[in-house]
Amino acid sequence: MRRLLLAAALLAAARAPALADGAAVFDANCAFCHQGGGVGVPGQFPRLAGRAGAIAAKPAGKAFLPKVVLNGMSGRIMVDGEQILGIMPPLDSLSDEDIAAVLTYITGLDHKPVPFTAGEIKAARALPKISPTDMAAQHAALSAKKIVP
Repeated sequence: MRRLLLAAALLAAARAPALADGAAVFDANCAFCHQGGGVGVPGQFPRLAGRAGAIAAKPAGKAFLPKVVLNGMSGRIMVDGEQILGIMPPLDSLSDEDIAAVLTYITGLDHKPVPFTAGEIKAARALPKISPTDMAAQHAALSAKKIVP
């Protein structure tokens, strides 16, 4: 009987979703472009350190970040006074938990982390899809309002 209980407990543990590790998700999916620590590559890939937390600190910015991850972004954007022409692919194949973990992680790179939940990501995922070029237009609009630094 004890073996049956142990087997059932192990099976339940294997089925339970693991808590996502934002740093590991970042390293596996984002660091190639945005570099370790989110420092970016000037003129090519925007830095996230020092920016993501400032963006997420404002409600419109916090709503914007999951949409970028889910829809990607393509086109010209201004970051740190430099124009970047690039493409970020959508990462909508990541789970809601992974996206929440990575957004929480990047907002805390050099800022107090802004927590994201899987529920917030699920809600963003339910919104109509936005083209990557329209995401760049949203970035420009938020930048003009000083929501995106």
